[in-house]
Amino acid sequence: MSHNKKTINSEYTDNSYDDMKYMLNKVRNIIFEQEEDMGRSIGYDLETEEKPDEEKTKEYTVSGGKIIVHGVTEQDLTLTEDEKQTYQETMEQFVEEVSDMAEFHALHIYKNNVEWSGDLLKFDVRFYYSISEVEGTYIGNNNMIKVDNEFMGVLTSVKDFYKTFESKWAKVLANRRTTELERESGLGDNELSVDVETDSDIE
Repeated sequence: MSHNKKTINSEYTDNSYDDMKYMLNKVRNIIFEQEEDMGRSIGYDLETEEKPDEEKTKEYTVSGGKIIVHGVTEQDLTLTEDEKQTYQETMEQFVEEVSDMAEFHALHIYKNNVEWSGDLLKFDVRFYYSISEVEGTYIGNNNMIKVDNEFMGVLTSVKDFYKTFESKWAKVLANRRTTELERESGLGDNELSVDVETDSDIE
């Protein structure tokens, strides 16, 4: 599935993305520190709590795009056919509603968040979507951009598309949580052997 990709300066894109991730991680760290302070204020020692298992990742290829699932168990890392279809629809709708000159980066699925970014090649601008505590639409660029009607129209489309993105992927997270709760309560089929494919294409 083609999205009219073109090569852009790798050094710029790496630095721009790193800067954006640094700012978002800083926000997360501030929130975590506030939670720690709150725990200490009520006499709760966070260090006594058992450390969670190490996070793992599983990468999938879907219709030319990448999905990276983050989790602890093999079940956490499973990507369903519905989720693959949702990703394909997300890419197709972005091309139709925002721009057909976009280069998409991997979509990351966490337990409580979904993150997705990409480059609007015509304007050399990067967009970033998140539905977690730093939810919203972010734009990054280190260069001067001519602010004309076309550019403002694209920015409006990027912002408006976030509603579609959030709606689709909030449902995915809700379904994954429901499945996890059913497994933990014994309602799911824990004996089911799940075959996780690392490379799949939806026609």
